Amino acid sequence: MIPFSPPHITEEAIAAVTEVLRSGWITTGPKTKNFEKNLSQYCDVPATLCLNSATAGLEIMLRWFGVQEGDEVILPAYTYSATANVIVHCGAKPIFVDVNAADFNISVATIEKAISPRTKVIMPVDFAGWPCDYDEIKALAEKHREQFIPSHPNQQKLGRIMILADAAHSIGASYKGRKTGSLADASVFSFHAVKNLTTAEGGAICLTLPETFDNEEIYRELCVKTLHGQNKDALAKTQVGQWRYDIVEAGYKCNMTDIMAAIGQVELDRYESETLIRRREICDFYTKELSDCSWAIPPIQSNEYKTSSYHLYPLRIRNISESQRDQIIAAISENGVSVNVHFIPIPMMSFYKGLGYDISDYPQTFDNYACEISLPVFYDLTPEQRQTVIETLKKVVTQIIP
Repeated sequence: MIPFSPPHITEEAIAAVTEVLRSGWITTGPKTKNFEKNLSQYCDVPATLCLNSATAGLEIMLRWFGVQEGDEVILPAYTYSATANVIVHCGAKPIFVDVNAADFNISVATIEKAISPRTKVIMPVDFAGWPCDYDEIKALAEKHREQFIPSHPNQQKLGRIMILADAAHSIGASYKGRKTGSLADASVFSFHAVKNLTTAEGGAICLTLPETFDNEEIYRELCVKTLHGQNKDALAKTQVGQWRYDIVEAGYKCNMTDIMAAIGQVELDRYESETLIRRREICDFYTKELSDCSWAIPPIQSNEYKTSSYHLYPLRIRNISESQRDQIIAAISENGVSVNVHFIPIPMMSFYKGLGYDISDYPQTFDNYACEISLPVFYDLTPEQRQTVIETLKKVVTQIIP
């Protein structure tokens, strides 16, 4: 069976973890701080905070911005549930909008229609590693500045809707010459096991708030907020005479460990020279092999302004129904190839349907989902396996589509 997305764990990563285990320091410490510094340098951002998940990063930024009951947060209907769940956790209302026909990203036109005086945050999602239209989204936030009603000191200071990027898929992607992480007020990466760059679990917040804010100061504030509201972390308390600490707020527990950071640093060191190159090769191979198939709609991977991180290969098959798509997936799997669907749109999920959301309100989202099949993309996918994926796909599709 050709798997879908197993992690590529190198001997260097194993050695780095072993070094941490033998050091006697396995929680948040020097490895995590070094990883944060190097991520900031890679993304060209003022400050980066590493956490135990991207989900934690999104929620912490919403809470830092004072998002609460009565507020609204705009996000695409086509995303993973975590993007919406964190809004619900804060007591706010998710305002889903539709996506583009050409790609899977949030539609700028539908964002503008959804903006209201209650809108506090727009959360674009870089689906499959393809950056959103950040300049246009920022322009909307500026255009509606007078409509913005702040209810928290950080909202007052920003003076407009915050752009919080769910960049879970897109580390290493670029938009107009800048890397993701630097494109919004804050951006959140995921380092989950199936991501391009993994720490097993984990995530990071890249801070790029405007000059009215001190991003390094906010980093320090978030360090406290994400460690129980404790004003010293474990490493700081080990310094001579520095055992005493204080709890300055009722914080959360979502710090990254040095074990995770050790894996992440090895992954980061090889990311541009190995990982992105291999993933691009696989995606380019699929696109080339599908170029003569009238039924295939390959994903956009690069253009004049954007380059993907090649996290997923979300293929769409023209003029098929959801049930035909499901038949194709089942047949491909029976032939020994693992494929997937990204994602079942959130308004189709039971919890959100129970809140009154209906997928019929997001027709492009449903159309994209109903014909989407994600092909396997991972570092160790061999040329022979890639060929098998394509041959199996073509055989199955031609059998099922008249």
